[in-house]
Amino acid sequence: MRRKDREISRDTALAICDKCSYAILSMIDTEGQPYAVPLSIIRDGEYIYFHAAQSGYKTDCLRHHPHVCLTCVGDTRLTPEDFSTDYESAIVRGLAGEITDPDEKTHALRLICERYALSNMAAFAEEVSRHLAHTAIWKITITDITGKRRHTGSPA
Repeated sequence: MRRKDREISRDTALAICDKCSYAILSMIDTEGQPYAVPLSIIRDGEYIYFHAAQSGYKTDCLRHHPHVCLTCVGDTRLTPEDFSTDYESAIVRGLAGEITDPDEKTHALRLICERYALSNMAAFAEEVSRHLAHTAIWKITITDITGKRRHTGSPA
């Protein structure tokens, strides 16, 4: 990291993953070209889960080349007075694998829904029973995480 003065701890970087509204998954497609897509994610220990369709471009990319990079952005605030932005971000590198075990898929979906659809959890069991077989769940095993923050201390 070039700006060591902005580097944050591993735990703080993980916390950014936990609070970001969405993350950007970067991968390599079947032609060796870069491809990135926004995702709703949930972290569980050293793993990050996301759901997807069982087929499609993203799935093809992940099956072809499972090494990925995930960018998570936490709080941001424009600071026009110094032509900049206060921010915090985390970069996760890891290996993506498709989950096929129904119990782990259900666990991951429960975590995702608790984060993004908490007010509708009463319907979770019915939704899972109808859609589990048709939903792909992917797990990124975190191999490296770094984070940085710029904060000027100005009032928000």
